[in-house]
Amino acid sequence: MISYQPFWKTIKEKKISTYKLINDYHFSSGTIHSLRTNRTMSTQTINDLCNILECSVSDIMEHIPDEDPYRKKEKRDFDF
Repeated sequence: MISYQPFWKTIKEKKISTYKLINDYHFSSGTIHSLRTNRTMSTQTINDLCNILECSVSDIMEHIPDEDPYRKKEKRDFDF
């Protein structure tokens, strides 16, 4: 899963509000909603955020491995 939790920390540290992103940088409220709900984000949007916030991708998003309920069990010789 991709989490945008680092984004919220970054804008707080940089003292940039979502209001400013919407009104000064012309981000849509839908984009802000997508960040809040960890929805798919284009690489162009990530790039724009990195440029505006003067930060790296890791300051915007992080990967959290999914739990895989379909992961195959390791097969052992003694399993019948």
